[in-house]
Formats: sequence, structure tokens, C-alpha cells
Amino acid sequence: MSKRKDFNLTTAKKLLPVSIFYNANVGFALASLKGVNIPMYIAIKRITPLAVLVSGCIRGKGKPPTQVTLSVICTAAGVLIAALGDFSFDLYGYCMALTSVFFQTMYLVLVEKSGAEDGLSSVDLMFYNSILSLPFLFFLIIATGEFPHSLAVLSAKTASLSFSVILVISLVMGIILNFTMFWCTIVNSALTTTIVGVLKGVGSTTLGFILLGGVEVHALNVTGLVINTFGGVWYSYAKYKQKKKTPRKLVPDVESHVHK
Repeated sequence: MSKRKDFNLTTAKKLLPVSIFYNANVGFALASLKGVNIPMYIAIKRITPLAVLVSGCIRGKGKPPTQVTLSVICTAAGVLIAALGDFSFDLYGYCMALTSVFFQTMYLVLVEKSGAEDGLSSVDLMFYNSILSLPFLFFLIIATGEFPHSLAVLSAKTASLSFSVILVISLVMGIILNFTMFWCTIVNSALTTTIVGVLKGVGSTTLGFILLGGVEVHALNVTGLVINTFGGVWYSYAKYKQKKKTPRKLVPDVESHVHK
């Protein structure tokens, strides 16, 4: 575990693009939910592994093993099939979600690069990302007119014990999510992080269908989500086999790098 570091302006400048892409990803993701239901939103976001894989090839990381490539393509194909079965198709929502995929790909790739080249830990990345995100968030809440209204709503809601408990739990879960996401990306790779997200999305998709309602279930979108999930499981198996075949020495594979 790395030692605590003081705020460094040079490091902050290097990580500024990470923060920009991170906040853009969150913003476009939230905007997409106005027109896309939760299960389909999660399915669209599962295109991210393919985007990360293509990004790695463009950056000269080399061709990944065949099974890894096929599993990622399978994951993306499942999304396409699920989208064909989405009769509540909303062009605006899909465009926002796909833009979010682009920004998520960019910031995960940069997180992976920062961990490999600069030796930054997940705590370091969270620290700088939190500080650098504040100006963007303040600008957004003021530009959208949410600042005075949100304070009034928050003051009224905090009188409720259940709301306060849920708010605290949400904050803690958000911190844990970001920490583990950055950690996974640094120790493994951006591609592995996105595939783990695919597997995590299985539970989210199921809960979205059952609890949220308002989602039309058809054979095509269910089939697409099953294929998508199978692709995520296939990737995990392919990576497991690859790790077993790799000699135990400090030689990174084409997706991963050694954590410094």
C-alpha cells in the first residue's frame, strides 16, 4: 500500500483529464436514464469492454488472446440483440448512454495508465479525482439552477431519519465502489474492470426488471441479456485459463500490467 502523499500540482494536472472524463461519464449516464429503462441502460453500458479492447489495440497493446476477443464480442452482440427487443426505444437516451460509454472507456484507460506509469494507488486517484471534480460539479449545479433548490430539499429531507440513513449508506457505498473500481483497474486492467461490471450488471438488470416495473419483457431483450452475461462469464474463464498458463514472473499480458 502506498504512503500518503500531499497534494501535488503536477500530478493534479496529469489527472485532470481523468476527472473530466469521469464527470462527463456520470453526467451523460444520468441524462440517458431519462429515456432508457434501467435494464437496457445497463445493457448499453456493457458495450464498454469492446470499446476498451479496441482502444487497447489502437494504443499498440497488442492482440489479446482469441478467447478474450470472442468473449468481448459476444458481450457486445448480446447488447445489440437486447436493443432490437427494446420496443420502448428512445434515441436521445441511447445517444446519451453511448456517449457515456465513450467517456467511461477514456477515464478507465487513463486510470490504468496512471497506475502503471506514475505508480499511483487507488487512494491517490480517489483523492485527486474528488478535488478536481468539485469545480465541475459546482458549475453544473449552479448552471442548472439546482443549487438553491437542492439545499432547500436537503434541509427538508434530513428531518427524516430513514432518508438520512439511506443517504449515509449511499455515500459509503459510492466510496467503496469508486475505491474498488480504481483498485481493480490499476491491479488488473481497464478491460477486466469493465467485464466485472458486466457480471455485476446481472443482479442490477434482474432487480430492474422485478422491482422498478414499466419494462416490457420480450424474448429478444431477454435473449440478448443472457448472451451478454454469458460473454462476461466466458471472459472470466478465459482470463483464468490465461493466468494459469502464464509463468509466475513479472511479465504483463496484453491487457494487464504489473501494479507498481
